[in-house]
Amino acid sequence: MLPKPEKHVFVCAQSREPGHPFGSCAENKAEDTFMLFLAEVKARALEGRVQVTNSGCLGGPCAEGPTVVVYPDGVKYRNVREPEDIAAIFEEHLLAGAPVARLQVATEGWG
Repeated sequence: MLPKPEKHVFVCAQSREPGHPFGSCAENKAEDTFMLFLAEVKARALEGRVQVTNSGCLGGPCAEGPTVVVYPDGVKYRNVREPEDIAAIFEEHLLAGAPVARLQVATEGWG
Protein backbone atom coordinates (compact mmCIF):
# COMPACT_ATOMS: atom_id res chain seq x y z
CA MET A 1 0.00 0.00 0.00
CA LEU A 2 1.21 3.49 -0.85
CA PRO A 3 1.62 6.04 1.94
CA LYS A 4 -0.89 8.89 2.12
CA PRO A 5 0.66 11.77 0.14
CA GLU A 6 0.93 15.29 1.52
CA LYS A 7 -0.09 16.71 -1.86
CA HIS A 8 -2.03 15.17 -4.75
CA VAL A 9 -1.60 16.72 -8.19
CA PHE A 10 -4.23 16.00 -10.84
CA VAL A 11 -3.31 16.71 -14.48
CA CYS A 12 -6.24 16.90 -16.90
CA ALA A 13 -5.76 14.63 -19.91
CA GLN A 14 -9.26 15.11 -21.37
CA SER A 15 -9.48 14.80 -25.15
CA ARG A 16 -12.22 15.98 -27.48
CA GLU A 17 -12.80 15.75 -31.21
CA PRO A 18 -10.74 18.18 -33.30
CA GLY A 19 -12.40 21.58 -33.63
CA HIS A 20 -14.52 21.23 -30.48
CA PRO A 21 -15.37 24.76 -29.25
CA PHE A 22 -14.00 24.09 -25.74
CA GLY A 23 -10.66 22.74 -26.95
CA SER A 24 -8.99 20.16 -24.73
CA CYS A 25 -6.08 19.65 -22.42
CA ALA A 26 -4.92 16.66 -24.47
CA GLU A 27 -4.28 18.86 -27.52
CA ASN A 28 -2.28 21.24 -25.31
CA LYS A 29 0.52 18.83 -24.32
CA ALA A 30 -1.28 17.22 -21.34
CA GLU A 31 0.69 13.98 -21.67
CA ASP A 32 3.98 15.89 -21.70
CA THR A 33 2.88 17.86 -18.63
CA PHE A 34 1.94 14.65 -16.80
CA MET A 35 5.31 13.05 -17.60
CA LEU A 36 7.19 16.20 -16.50
CA PHE A 37 5.38 16.13 -13.13
CA LEU A 38 6.30 12.45 -12.66
CA ALA A 39 9.94 13.16 -13.56
CA GLU A 40 10.05 16.08 -11.13
CA VAL A 41 8.69 13.93 -8.28
CA LYS A 42 11.45 11.41 -8.95
CA ALA A 43 14.20 14.03 -9.39
CA ARG A 44 13.27 15.66 -6.08
CA ALA A 45 12.85 12.30 -4.28
CA LEU A 46 9.27 13.15 -3.33
CA GLU A 47 7.78 9.72 -3.91
CA GLY A 48 5.25 9.09 -1.15
CA ARG A 49 4.92 12.81 -0.40
CA VAL A 50 3.56 14.01 -3.76
CA GLN A 51 1.26 11.86 -5.88
CA VAL A 52 0.54 12.72 -9.52
CA THR A 53 -2.54 11.38 -11.31
CA ASN A 54 -3.84 12.05 -14.81
CA SER A 55 -7.57 12.69 -14.92
CA GLY A 56 -10.54 13.54 -17.06
CA CYS A 57 -11.90 17.07 -17.25
CA LEU A 58 -11.23 19.24 -14.21
CA GLY A 59 -13.69 21.93 -15.27
CA GLY A 60 -11.50 23.99 -17.54
CA PRO A 61 -10.58 26.44 -18.78
CA CYS A 62 -10.09 23.78 -21.46
CA ALA A 63 -8.64 26.03 -24.18
CA GLU A 64 -6.03 27.17 -21.63
CA GLY A 65 -5.00 23.65 -20.67
CA PRO A 66 -3.47 21.60 -19.46
CA THR A 67 -5.35 22.25 -16.26
CA VAL A 68 -3.73 21.07 -13.02
CA VAL A 69 -5.34 20.92 -9.57
CA VAL A 70 -3.39 20.51 -6.32
CA TYR A 71 -5.10 18.95 -3.31
CA PRO A 72 -5.72 19.22 -0.44
CA ASP A 73 -5.18 22.93 -1.20
CA GLY A 74 -7.82 23.14 -3.93
CA VAL A 75 -5.64 25.31 -6.18
CA LYS A 76 -6.27 25.16 -9.93
CA TYR A 77 -3.68 26.08 -12.56
CA ARG A 78 -3.96 26.67 -16.31
CA ASN A 79 -1.47 26.64 -19.20
CA VAL A 80 0.88 24.30 -17.34
CA ARG A 81 2.97 23.30 -20.35
CA GLU A 82 6.61 24.17 -19.84
CA PRO A 83 9.24 22.63 -17.55
CA GLU A 84 9.59 26.06 -15.89
CA ASP A 85 5.87 25.96 -14.99
CA ILE A 86 6.17 22.55 -13.34
CA ALA A 87 9.36 23.60 -11.52
CA ALA A 88 7.60 26.73 -10.21
CA ILE A 89 4.66 24.68 -8.92
CA PHE A 90 7.07 22.36 -7.11
CA GLU A 91 9.32 25.07 -5.68
CA GLU A 92 6.72 27.69 -4.79
CA HIS A 93 3.59 25.66 -4.04
CA LEU A 94 4.31 22.02 -3.25
CA LEU A 95 7.44 22.72 -1.20
CA ALA A 96 6.96 26.31 0.05
CA GLY A 97 3.16 26.45 0.29
CA ALA A 98 2.53 29.53 -1.91
CA PRO A 99 0.41 29.08 -5.07
CA VAL A 100 2.00 30.27 -8.33
CA ALA A 101 -0.07 33.38 -9.12
CA ARG A 102 0.86 33.64 -12.82
CA LEU A 103 -0.60 30.16 -13.49
CA GLN A 104 -3.46 30.14 -11.01
CA VAL A 105 -7.12 30.12 -12.11
CA ALA A 106 -9.22 32.62 -10.16
CA THR A 107 -11.87 31.09 -7.91
CA GLU A 108 -14.63 32.30 -10.23
CA GLY A 109 -12.92 30.36 -13.05
CA TRP A 110 -13.80 27.03 -11.42
CA GLY A 111 -16.51 24.95 -13.04
